[in-house]
Parts: sequence; C-alpha cells; structure tokens
Amino acid sequence: MLAKLWHAPPPSDGEKNYCGAGTVGSTEACLLAGLAHKFRWRKWYKKQHNLTDEEVNGIRPNLVISTCYQAAWEKMFRYFDVDAKFAYPDILENKMAVGADDLVAQVDEKTMAVVCILGNHYNGVYDPVWDVDTKLKALNAEKGWQVGIHLDAASGGFVAPFQGLSGEEGPPPFDFRLDSVLSLSSSGHKFGEGAIGTGWVVFRQRKDLAEHIAVSVTYLGGHSDSMTLNFSRPATGPYVQFYKLMRLGMSGYTQKVQNQMRVAAYLRKYMKDLKHSSGKPRFQVLDGGDTCTLPVVAARINPDLKLHYDDIDLQHALSESHWYVSGYSLGFENFNNGGAMENLVSDVPAETTMFRIVCKSNLTMSLAEQLIDHFNEVLEVLDSLPAGYNAMKSNHLKVTRVSFARASFGGLSFAKVNMDEEEDDPPSKRQKVDFVKAEKTPCRKRYSLHHVC
Repeated sequence: MLAKLWHAPPPSDGEKNYCGAGTVGSTEACLLAGLAHKFRWRKWYKKQHNLTDEEVNGIRPNLVISTCYQAAWEKMFRYFDVDAKFAYPDILENKMAVGADDLVAQVDEKTMAVVCILGNHYNGVYDPVWDVDTKLKALNAEKGWQVGIHLDAASGGFVAPFQGLSGEEGPPPFDFRLDSVLSLSSSGHKFGEGAIGTGWVVFRQRKDLAEHIAVSVTYLGGHSDSMTLNFSRPATGPYVQFYKLMRLGMSGYTQKVQNQMRVAAYLRKYMKDLKHSSGKPRFQVLDGGDTCTLPVVAARINPDLKLHYDDIDLQHALSESHWYVSGYSLGFENFNNGGAMENLVSDVPAETTMFRIVCKSNLTMSLAEQLIDHFNEVLEVLDSLPAGYNAMKSNHLKVTRVSFARASFGGLSFAKVNMDEEEDDPPSKRQKVDFVKAEKTPCRKRYSLHHVC
C-alpha cells in the first residue's frame, strides 16, 4: 500500500513483493536507507578503483544534506563512519528550502547519496527534490557516477501525496516517479495517524540496494529476509497503520490534510495581520505558505520592533497555559568542526529565534481560535513587563503558573494571574498580584486579561 502511495516501480527480476520494512520510527528507516546507500557506493567505488575489500572499507563516503536535517542523520554520521557535507539554505527568501544547485555542488566521487527533506522540522518547507533529480542525473551522466537520492519524508510522506487531489495546488512529483529517488523513509506517527514509534522505509528495487541490508532467516521455518536493525518488535505499529489506511482511505487522508492546511492558513493569516501598538507587523512569517508545504505555521517576532523578549520567551509564556509552541534558535552544532555552534541558515545569525505551530489533525478550528486568544493575552502580558519574561522569573518572583480562571457567570469572564513569591522574601518586599477585572464577553471568549498589579 505504501509503496504504491509513493509510486514505487513494480517489482522486477522475478520478485513478488516491493522492497521495504516497517521500522521503529523514521530514525531507524533513515539509518537503514543510509546503510543500503553506503554499501551500494562501496561496491561501485571498489570496482571503479580496483580496490580490495580491506582497502575500500577504509574509505569514508559522504552524504550531502541540508543543515535542517533531523537527529537521525547525525546518528548516521557518528555511528556508521560517514562524513557530512552540508548545504546551507536561507530563510528570508527561500524559507529554508535548500537550493538544488547548492546540494548538487557538494556531490563528489565519494558521495553515497543526496538527502532531500520533504518537510523540515523547523518550518515544514519541502526541499525541491524534483530540481535536485534533474541536476543530479545530468551530473551522473557527465561524471559516470551513480549517486542517488534518499527522500527523508518523515513528515511529508503522509501529507504531500494528498495535496493537489481536489483542484488545489499540489507539489510536483517528489517520490519514486523521479528516477534518482532510490529510497524513501517516513514516520507513521507524525502525520500518518499511526501509533508512536511507527516508521517505514521503501526501496526502489532489491538489486544492488535493499539486498545489501537483507539478512536471510530460515530458523523460524521457511525463508524470510530481515532488513531491520533489531529482529523482534511489537506488531502494534504496522497494525494500527494498516487500520488507519483501510479506515480512512485516500479520501479520508485527503480530507484530513485539507483540514489541517485550512487551520494552518487561518493561524498564518492571524500572524500576518496582527499589528504591534507601533503599527508595525507583530510577526514575520517564515514558512512556505498555504500550499505545497506541511501544515506548519512558522514565524518570529518582528525584529524591527526591538522588543525585550524573544520567541523562546513567547514559547515559555504560552506553555504556562499548556500550549506548546516550539521556539528555537537558528544554530546547530557542526560536528564536522568539533561541535562548534554555527549558523543553521546562510542569511541570519545563529542567535536568531523563531517558533512554529504544528497543525496536527486534532487541532480543530475552535482550538485554533482559543490559541489565538492565548497569543493575544500572553503578548499583552509580555509587552507590559519592562525586563521581559525571563527577567520577571528571576526578579524574586517565581512564576509557577500563569493560569486563567475560566469561570463564566452570567456572561462575565474572569481572568487571573497566579504567581508565587520566593519564600525567603520578607513580607514587606513581596509583590502582590491581585485580580483585576471582569468584562462581559461572549461565553466562547472565557478569559480576558486586562491588568496586573
């Protein structure tokens, strides 16, 4: 089912089944695909240079990838003696979609594969795998190489196939329809509605690819191949995934993705339209827009406002009311350079912060409206604090909770901020936090913060 979803070519050479495996999350899927590409490259390189097994085993291949990679690939580099060659995207113009020219420019004779990311975990943008395929085929033809693409579709594998099916704009071919795509990995639990820890890897063919990681097993009776890092595992993930695929079908997944994209577009419009008291935009939106991307809203507080708090402070403030909006800085530890902190993207420094909202299928439009209410309340509080959210916590005023008492009596909505003072402060120095005010509002808007004393 999944091989057909991602347009894998029919099995050839007498094989009855497609090549792939269920894995423990997409991390194992990435590692398996990486190993298959490594052994495929080793066989080719040995023949090209007339080397012995011992000689070729001492040569480290490299893998070309965007700096927006997920942690699975760092494990590939560290655990399996593979060098990393990074391509740096920009965020302000291309929204973290790494350029095809930048990726292919890193390819050399020791490159075992190019990894394209179908929805990075910073802002959900797809790498232009279709352009990489075109340029990589031309390079292989010129140099006599056989470098292929691994598509890391951890998130996009259960989103992109269902975009563009109802008349809206969809992505260009991104999967096995492209000749250079030799393997594809995806997570069943991110957007596939599967159980936690479900992953999948699919190969274009067995010959000179999947066969390199297949281990034949006969002691259980009959003959079977194992392609996974560990042998025994629960069947929960595959069974739940199978049920969801059968239960929802193409139409169900398509409707699910469309709804997620609508919710994301609603939140994105809020981010774009919201103004600061100065009249300037409150946020700078940094994701791929309303189509051909993951249902993710990514933005940063407008740096032109020069506020005394950042996106990390905003994340912590929202988490006090149990909204978890990931905030992070745009730097990464380059293990090629001794773990030095370097810029993740080419056009802003590593200290730059941003945040994202991942619109899963359980984030309904009603919940999105509540999230907007919380954004407005939290921003009002942060604006009122002269030294920022972090300074507030360290100024002998330990914030244990920012809770909004959600009580409605006769249409009155009450809001409250609870803060605990440090126990060693004398009573005369303790700051009192009272409440405040109630206003008549519709019952949907259950809380309204107006003033903190």
